Amino acid sequence: MHVAIAGNIGAGKTTLTGMLAKHYSWEPHFEDVLKNPYLDDFYERMERWSFNLQIYFLNSRFNQMIDCSNKNKDTIQDRTIYEDAYIFAPNLLSMGLMTNRDFKNYESIFKTLKSFVKDPDLLIYLRSNIPNLVDQIHKRGRDYENSISIEYLSRLNERYEAWIQSYDKSNLLIIDVDDIDFVENKEDFKSIVAQIDAKINKL
Repeated sequence: MHVAIAGNIGAGKTTLTGMLAKHYSWEPHFEDVLKNPYLDDFYERMERWSFNLQIYFLNSRFNQMIDCSNKNKDTIQDRTIYEDAYIFAPNLLSMGLMTNRDFKNYESIFKTLKSFVKDPDLLIYLRSNIPNLVDQIHKRGRDYENSISIEYLSRLNERYEAWIQSYDKSNLLIIDVDDIDFVENKEDFKSIVAQIDAKINKL
């Protein structure tokens, strides 16, 4: 079984991925942040490095999904290949931070790669409002994220909501994380697990 977690920057995807991997003994596949050679440059000069960054993430997540498909283990993935193609890249295009030529090239590569991967069995979407996202981003203190603007996060949130409303590729679980603390509150985490169990039992 392949479970994937989607959500905006700061929604808690990586943390929940790790907790669920431990709880269910799933093999985790985390977003490649520390080894990403473009991330720092991107946040300093988005228009220069947007295409490079998106291609790097696309390749990284494609390889993760291939890995998930080929293993005989249950896996959980931190962020999906769809978010790059349907949210981040189009957002960069609309903000004038990616050229139309680069976007069309990116879109073509995505469509080719997508034909080789299997959709996750369950997608978990972590929904959060902007103040909570900003608070979480500041708490984790990644230097390269200091320049992320409210406008950028807001645009991403709008695209996430539009995407998730039309998502039909697999089973879907939406979790509102603004008023819960699944890290510190065991009951909140148990509630998430119960919702996941209910979804898994229907697969």
